[in-house]
Amino acid sequence: MNIKTPIIMEAVFILIALVIYLVTSNTFFIFNFLYIGSAISIGLYFMAKNNRYARNIIMLAVGSYLFFYLGILGHENLSMSGFWYYLFLGVFEAAVIHFLIAKILGPLLFGRGWCGYACWTAMVLDLLPYKTPQNPRKNWGYIRYVLFLVILCVVSSIFILKISNPDLIIYYLFIAGNLAYYIIGIILAYKLKDNRAFCKYVCPITVFLKIFSYFALLRVKVDEDLCVDCGKCIKSCPMDVDMLDNSRKRENATECILCLNCVHACSKDALKL
Repeated sequence: MNIKTPIIMEAVFILIALVIYLVTSNTFFIFNFLYIGSAISIGLYFMAKNNRYARNIIMLAVGSYLFFYLGILGHENLSMSGFWYYLFLGVFEAAVIHFLIAKILGPLLFGRGWCGYACWTAMVLDLLPYKTPQNPRKNWGYIRYVLFLVILCVVSSIFILKISNPDLIIYYLFIAGNLAYYIIGIILAYKLKDNRAFCKYVCPITVFLKIFSYFALLRVKVDEDLCVDCGKCIKSCPMDVDMLDNSRKRENATECILCLNCVHACSKDALKL
């Protein structure tokens, strides 16, 4: 990773903070995005220095802030149920802005970087023993689409049935949903011997991420002149991405979380971000 990357990332988040502030006139978003940008940039600096725990520290700093401070204490549902709820209300705040930056427009720049550096679910799952897949990938991707539709229907029913205290229900959905995610994610990780099994098969957010990350500007690419086809990069990838193919249609192309395990595993320095 180029040492300039942290500086560029910080500049991107400063720009985002200013734009969102100008749109909403809410000074909180300046603090919010400056904190996230600074946490990521500092972590990227240490990643450039080959600190093996840098990415985990970034996830802890950003994921804990979003989940505990904004979610639990601030009563902001930043999950998909919150996104649909605030979107249907026509409120350009909270989860709508979060999804817009991290999971819809953001992936056009940094792909599924959210999954690799900020997700509070993966923050825990990445600490489990199976950092690289121990078994062949399953054909269970349909689960994410089913869950996506279930969440949409549940939130829609709140409006259709005019259920009372919807804000409280959405808050409880945030807590219950995330608790279920942790339980399912940990069970799948141990059952399939793959920390990222939940991300591959269950996470409904990937329905958005897979679409927009296809066009991501930041991508890991291979220098075919340097590559010796040892396969270490593919074996080290937690998301089963074929890094030896520079095409956007490479196997599992939209699932790269920019963890850079492949870059560090390459002894020929053939992979670059």
